[in-house]
Amino acid sequence: MGSAEFLLAGVLPAVAADLRITLSSAGALISAFAVAVVVGGPPLAIVTLRLPRRLTLVVTQAAFAACVAIGMITDAYPVLLVTRFLCGLAYAGFWAVAAVTAIGLVPADRAARASGVVVSGLSLAMIAGGPAGAMLGYFIGWRGGFWAVAAFTVAGAVLTLLALPATGGPREASVRGELRVMRRPRLWAIYAVTLLSTAAYMISYNYLAAFLTGITRIPGIWVPVILTLFGVGAFVGLSIGGRIADRLPTHALLAGALGIAACSVLLAVSARHAAAVVPLVLLLGVAGFVLNPAIYGRVFAIASGAPTLAGATTVSAFQLGISLVPVLAATALDAGAGLIALPWLGAALAVITVGLVLLDRTMSRPLDEGRRRAAGQKRFRPMRTGSWSEDRKASGR
Repeated sequence: MGSAEFLLAGVLPAVAADLRITLSSAGALISAFAVAVVVGGPPLAIVTLRLPRRLTLVVTQAAFAACVAIGMITDAYPVLLVTRFLCGLAYAGFWAVAAVTAIGLVPADRAARASGVVVSGLSLAMIAGGPAGAMLGYFIGWRGGFWAVAAFTVAGAVLTLLALPATGGPREASVRGELRVMRRPRLWAIYAVTLLSTAAYMISYNYLAAFLTGITRIPGIWVPVILTLFGVGAFVGLSIGGRIADRLPTHALLAGALGIAACSVLLAVSARHAAAVVPLVLLLGVAGFVLNPAIYGRVFAIASGAPTLAGATTVSAFQLGISLVPVLAATALDAGAGLIALPWLGAALAVITVGLVLLDRTMSRPLDEGRRRAAGQKRFRPMRTGSWSEDRKASGR
């Protein structure tokens, strides 16, 4: 499913030529998917709140595969646009419960690592799914890659049905309760971290091909390889982040944001030196994705009473960060700034992210101290005054 998001960008010219539409119209197919994920995640989380999670995962994958297949058998652009939007809704519905389902399968101290495993599917899609689909489309036509996506999504639905334990809907699930939890300011601070940090590294990644060929003067044949390095870095970052986020979430968030800022500045400064730019692309992927498990860990720690809606809104925040990139880049480029300005913008967004992470730590400190104090009082509660036997009865011994 993640491959479908990255695949279209690599075959846009072929899509435009086949459907006899403009390149900008073909690009709207990407926007339709992203908009559906942004607006569809939270409502679908509410709609599916009381449904068994395995059922939701299977149905959304089946719906996704069906929409892809319908889009591939039509030559009508409006139909394809609608199916892309519906694919985005199915994708949002899947993510609404995917991370919270994984977290429910592991002990509480492994929650961030479990969410990191789920999110790592996207980095694998970036490394393999997108390039492989584009290559397949090169040999058998752009529709071939999407047929492969549909087939693998059906396989994923079958494996979900076979591998996940059957459970009923969460008994404690309450729409009103989840909406009440969503009012917490700390939660929206983390959503701001999600949005800005995603935009911070994606603004460099999305325009990396033009940056590498136009500024660094790297031959175009090497661009896919270097883009794949970013995906490798993302996978490494998720592995590292998943291991430290449960114990040190703030450290993981700060390390990622500061790493994005540093890599972005170095990309801008050393833009004309390939020997520096290539490893920086790898490191930018590491820094960008170190944050993701910590973000999910913080969201589920703050919104433990609303895991489904909070998780879906997190996915929407990621997609909104991606959608923000073209707007920021177009504003800078239309103002006359060159491609080198884009990493500087990424660095600025990362610095703002650092400030929000520190704000989250400041807001969380009184609550954490209160919990420790309450735990200490519970552990060392003094005995009631009275006879020895009365004290023994009061202590439950």
